[in-house]
Amino acid sequence: QVRLVESGGGLVQAGGSLRLSCAVSGIRVSSRTMSWYRQAPEKQRELVASITWRGSTDYGDSVKDRVSISKDSDKNTLSLEMNNVTPDDTAVYYCATFPCSGQGTQVTVSS
Repeated sequence: QVRLVESGGGLVQAGGSLRLSCAVSGIRVSSRTMSWYRQAPEKQRELVASITWRGSTDYGDSVKDRVSISKDSDKNTLSLEMNNVTPDDTAVYYCATFPCSGQGTQVTVSS
C-alpha cells in the first residue's frame, strides 16, 4: 500500500523560505516520478514540481525560479524547497505519485 505523508508546512513570512518533506512507503522514490502539487482556496490544483526516476526535474511556471525538488533514495523521501515566498504561495501542498496523493500540508504566507 502506497503511503505519502507530508510535513514542514506552517506559517512563513513573505520573503522567507520553506522546506517540505514527504515520507514515502509502499514504493521506492527511485523508481517513480514524484511530484508536488498545491491547491489554494477556490483555485485548481497546480503542479509545483516533479522529478522522474532518473532525476529529471520539471517546475511550474509560477514557481520555477524559486523552487527546487529533490529526493533521497536511501531515506525514501521527497523534498521541496521554495525561496522568496509570497502570499500567493499560500496553499495546501501535496506529495503525489500517480495515482496516489498524500493528505497535504498547509502553507500560509503572511505579508
